[in-house]
Amino acid sequence: VSGMSGTLMVLPRDGLKDQDGKPLHYDKVYTIGEFDLYIPKDENGNYKEYDTALESYGDTTEVMRGLIPSHIVFNGKKGALTGAGALTAKVGETVLFIHSSANRDTRPHLIGGHGDYVWATGKFINKPERNLETWFIPGGTAGAALYTFKQPGIYAYVNHNLIEA
Repeated sequence: VSGMSGTLMVLPRDGLKDQDGKPLHYDKVYTIGEFDLYIPKDENGNYKEYDTALESYGDTTEVMRGLIPSHIVFNGKKGALTGAGALTAKVGETVLFIHSSANRDTRPHLIGGHGDYVWATGKFINKPERNLETWFIPGGTAGAALYTFKQPGIYAYVNHNLIEA
C-alpha cells in the first residue's frame, strides 16, 4: 500500500500443460501487478506529500482502516498498460499473462479476448480452466492465463469489478 509492488511466480520446470497433459507454448510473458494505494488527504482534499514513508505511517494507516483505496493501479501507476507501456502482441502470438494482487480480490478480463487456459490461483499441478471471459484471483495470489491473439485490434485488459473502474 506504499507503492511497493512485484510479482513472483514459479512456472513448472517441465512447462505448462493442458488438461490432457500436453505441452502448452507461449511467445511472450507479461506481468501485471494490481494493487491499491491509500494516500491521505489534507483538510482541503488535496493528497498529502511526505518526505519519508515513516512520516506518512500514521495517516496512511488511518486511511487504510476505511478499506477504500484512494487509487487502484496496474504496474504502479495510472495508464501503465497504455501508450508506451501497452502490452503488445501480433496475430497468432500466444501471451502468458501473470496477474497478481497483494491485498484485494480481482477479476481480470481481456476485452476482445479471453483466457484460453487459466490457472487463477497459480496452481499449475491442477488442470487449467478453459475459455474464461473473466477469472477470479484472490488477494495475495498470482494467477496466469494464456491467450492466442486471433485478429488485430486494441484489447483492453481490465479488472472486471466495474464498480471500481
